[in-house]
Amino acid sequence: MNTHMLIEAVGYLGSLLVLVSMLMTSVYKLRVINTIGSCIFTVYALIIHSYPTALMNFCLVLINLRFLWKMNRMDKDFDLVKTRKGDAFLRYFIDSRRDDIRACFPGIPLDFSDATDAYIVCCKGLPVGVTIGEEQDGVLNLVLDYTIPEYRDFSVGRFLVSELKKQGVRKLCYGGPVEFHLPYLQKLGYVKNGELYEKEL
Repeated sequence: MNTHMLIEAVGYLGSLLVLVSMLMTSVYKLRVINTIGSCIFTVYALIIHSYPTALMNFCLVLINLRFLWKMNRMDKDFDLVKTRKGDAFLRYFIDSRRDDIRACFPGIPLDFSDATDAYIVCCKGLPVGVTIGEEQDGVLNLVLDYTIPEYRDFSVGRFLVSELKKQGVRKLCYGGPVEFHLPYLQKLGYVKNGELYEKEL
């Protein structure tokens, strides 16, 4: 491979990553991949002396980094609303996200008949996650801990853990489907104990 082809490959790689980032449902992943693509494309533009293109991509990198920094500090933008399992808005939220919930938690029943506690996580007034479970003596047995795709960057989970501790919850237990949920549990520090995943708060 000669130098010209190598330089062109760098340009194509940067372009591909920028395009792929637009397919991400998670805003966090979009920003991360777009930043990497823009960095590569900035280098490519400098090599071929296309300074306007380099400047534009460098600015995109700075914009993405600013938003990523803000997203990592988003706890202050979240609110935790305690509700009941029969609450009309909670039911609406679950029904409107039914297909995605079932995709994330295959085989999960959506009636939650055994649950006693329900929480909705809102970001600037908009519902972005829901947690449902049964609490006994400070132990919350989770039957659902769901976040919409745009906010699956673990910031909701970190916020939820800190707020549930303030609500008197000292331990979280989860025994539902983990096929797609396991990375989330591991990231938040859940430990496998038999058939359950547990986290001390």
